[in-house]
Order: sequence, then C-alpha cells, then structure tokens
Amino acid sequence: MLDQVNATPSPHKRLPWNKGKLTGAKPPLRPKHVWSIRTKLQIEGRVRDLAMFNLAIDSKLRGCDVVAIRVEDVAAGGYTADRATVRQKKTGHPVRFELSEQTRQAVDDYLKAANKRPGEFLFTARGGANGAMSTRQYARLVSEWIGSVGLDPRLFGTHSLRRTKATLIYRRTGNLRAVQLLLGHTKIESTVRYLGIEVDDALAIAEQVDV
Repeated sequence: MLDQVNATPSPHKRLPWNKGKLTGAKPPLRPKHVWSIRTKLQIEGRVRDLAMFNLAIDSKLRGCDVVAIRVEDVAAGGYTADRATVRQKKTGHPVRFELSEQTRQAVDDYLKAANKRPGEFLFTARGGANGAMSTRQYARLVSEWIGSVGLDPRLFGTHSLRRTKATLIYRRTGNLRAVQLLLGHTKIESTVRYLGIEVDDALAIAEQVDV
C-alpha cells in the first residue's frame, strides 16, 4: 500500500504535433498542375484566390511573406508592376521578383474587384477585417487548391508554391546563383538543400558543357 502511495504518477504522454502528418520537404508543383489550378480558379470566378496563387508562384516567397504583401508592394501606381521588392520576414533582407503578364492581370482584376488601396494588406483576414490573412488560412487555401485538381494535399504545402518556379528555373538553366538570389537565400548551401540537388543533377548539367 505504501509503495502505491509513494509511487510517482506516470506523466501523460503528449502526442507529437506531426502525428499522422506527412513531414519532410514538400515537392514543387508540375507545370500541368499549376495550369489546372489556374484554370479551375478562373472558371469558378475566384478572383482573389487566382491572384494569390499566381503571385505566390511568381514571387517564390514564403507563406508568411505572401500574406504580408501590401498593395503598394506590387501596385504602387495603381496597376501591378512587372517587378516588385519585398523584405523577407525570416531574414530581414529584401528580395526582388518578377510578375508575369497573367499574374499582373489577375492582381489588377482583384484590386479592382476588392477596391484595394495603397496602405492596405493585399490579402486580408476573414470577416472583413483589415489585418493580413493568417498563414494558417493561407495554408488551408493552398490545400484546397491542390486537392481540387486531384492531388493529395498531405504531400504538398505552401513551400510547394515557393519551390515550383525556382525548381523550373534551375532545371532549365542550371544557374544556382540566380535561384539563390530569387529565393533570397544568404548561403548557396541553403539553395542546394532547398532544391534537393544531388550529385547526379550536377553531373547532368556538367555533361551539357564542352570545353
């Protein structure tokens, strides 16, 4: 009896936050998936979501930076510019990115439909609040977009959008330094890890160069 009284109660086991979730680097989307999502959003008339999806692909920004974009960051003159600069939350360093014609058109359509003005967050929180959309809401939207074209949302995430264009640029050019600048990485090693570059990738690029 005494042993039972003095026994140390066993602590409750806390479940890991990622229990039941697939972890690890999220793969980029393939071009056909990008076009499928774009087409679906266009057909459904989801002006905000189309602008956000296109901007996320072109900007190659982290989710926390996508939701923090303000109107003047991309459309200071009333219309979306072909290039923009955003200061990254994680590093504090500015990063520049290009905006394709279809992205500019999508953002312009959204600015007009939502009557957005400089000084406001481009993508605001639910319920009509003026604050920025939360990263959690953004992640839910990304999962919804991905699931809508038949992909498993557990396999992809917001980083899939960030990696999509960067991966294509690297595969088509082999220019690692350019991708590093576009992603805003301070170290080239970070870019190598982020893209998942292997020795075979490097050799494939080297084989295309004759001296």
